[in-house]
Amino acid sequence: MKIYLDNCCFNRPYDDQAQIRISLETQAKLYIQELVKNKKLDLVTSYVLWYENSQNPYETKRVAISEFIQRNSAEYIDIDKTDIIKSKAEEIMKTGVKMKDAYHVACAVYSLCDCFLTTDDRLLRYQTSQIQMLNPIDFIRRLEGDINGQ
Repeated sequence: MKIYLDNCCFNRPYDDQAQIRISLETQAKLYIQELVKNKKLDLVTSYVLWYENSQNPYETKRVAISEFIQRNSAEYIDIDKTDIIKSKAEEIMKTGVKMKDAYHVACAVYSLCDCFLTTDDRLLRYQTSQIQMLNPIDFIRRLEGDINGQ
């Protein structure tokens, strides 16, 4: 199964864990990360994700995320695909999705990912038949349901 995590999903473990939702999403994201490390899920990344992560002012977070992506990416959407990605992103933006989010989704759609994972509620409102838009907790529920034949 191919998945794409946006930048807010990668950064979830660094958010304030005092809120139960954030804590649960963090645990789900870390579990997904383990599945990626163990090659049970294929992680797709992109030049959009690299760029956005490079703008993170916190070096420790930026480096940790970069290293994980570099070590565990099964597929990388390079900048040479910009024209194709831009066209799809512009189509997505017409639905009200912000530019950087639209580029992330466009990369995931281009690579034929099964799921796009985000913790951004506004982005989760975007629905398309081309990819499942899920937060990490819902992804784990579906994944476990698939494993258990539910």
